Amino acid sequence: MDAIDRQILTVLQNDLDISIAELANQVGLTQTPAWKRVQKLEQAGVILKRVALVAPEKIGLGLTVFVQIVAPDHSAEWLRNFAQTISDLPEVMEFYRMAGDIDYMLRVVVADMAAYEAFYENLIETIPLKTVTSRFTVERLKSTTAFTVSEPPQS
Repeated sequence: MDAIDRQILTVLQNDLDISIAELANQVGLTQTPAWKRVQKLEQAGVILKRVALVAPEKIGLGLTVFVQIVAPDHSAEWLRNFAQTISDLPEVMEFYRMAGDIDYMLRVVVADMAAYEAFYENLIETIPLKTVTSRFTVERLKSTTAFTVSEPPQS
C-alpha cells in the first residue's frame, strides 16, 4: 500500500458517497486508476464493506453498556460455544478478547435499562460465566469509525 492508497482510504472513511471523479481529484489521479485502486483495496480485504452509520438514539437505542466478562473455563470447546453465543446476540456491537484481569469485553447497545436487563438475563442463562460487570455510559463524547492511515514505521 502506497501513499495514494492511504489517501484514498482517508477520503473514503470520511465520505463514501464521494464520486470517483472527486476522489481521483483529491488524490491526484484520473478516474480509472482511482477506481482500480479502490477495487484492489476491496479485493485485498483492506476495505471490508460499505455501510451507513446510524445514530443509535434516533432509532430507539439510547443505552450503551460496556460488559466485562471473566470466563469460568478456558477450554477450546467453551470458547467456541461462548464466541458463537455472543456473536449471535444482535445487541452486541463489538466483542473482544482481552489481556489482563478480564477475559472479554462487549459493547452492547439497547433501548433502555429494561432492555439491558433482558439481555443480561438471556446472557447468563445461555452460557456459564464467572463474573459479569456492566458499565453504563452517560454521554458519548467521541465516536468514530475512521482510522488514521499513516506510513508504516520503518524497521
